[in-house]
Amino acid sequence: MSHDQVIADTRDWVVKAVIGLNLCPFAKAVHVNERIRYVVSDATEPEALLKDLARELLALNRADPEDVDTTLLIHPNVLPDFLDFNDFLDAADALVEELKLDGILQIADFHPDYQFEGSAADDIANYSNRSPYPTLHLLREESIERAVESMPDTASIYENNLDTLARLGHEGWAALGLKKPPTP
Repeated sequence: MSHDQVIADTRDWVVKAVIGLNLCPFAKAVHVNERIRYVVSDATEPEALLKDLARELLALNRADPEDVDTTLLIHPNVLPDFLDFNDFLDAADALVEELKLDGILQIADFHPDYQFEGSAADDIANYSNRSPYPTLHLLREESIERAVESMPDTASIYENNLDTLARLGHEGWAALGLKKPPTP
């Protein structure tokens, strides 16, 4: 699969699910202003993905936020198993600390088979973090703080997502026409 196709599938998910369902009320502004950097990693092993992650963390830290506010590091060829992906997140967070970017950048995670602890695999709530490919979302802490200040009740985001997804259901999710609608 080409990088262009992986990015197109991911962009489609951002537009239809993340923004379209308002799963992240802060995503629309960075999308509309074209400040999301989409990067596809060719890594096939976790060690290679860590190198790509280091490069992208440093690049985001150096970039002007008016040009690049956030990065989606998409890695379709490594960590297809959600449990392996979840285990990798400890190494990703350790890398942020090792690069002395803790408190400056953070990583959010998305996966086609995302599953919250204690939930059933087919629980519609899991879909709030389901993306077409395993993806690491690199975020600026400063941007998160600004977004939180602009919204009086950020705790309601999670609850609103649960309500939205429950109303939508599996059929509604499939109707979004995303690259890989997860099967319940």
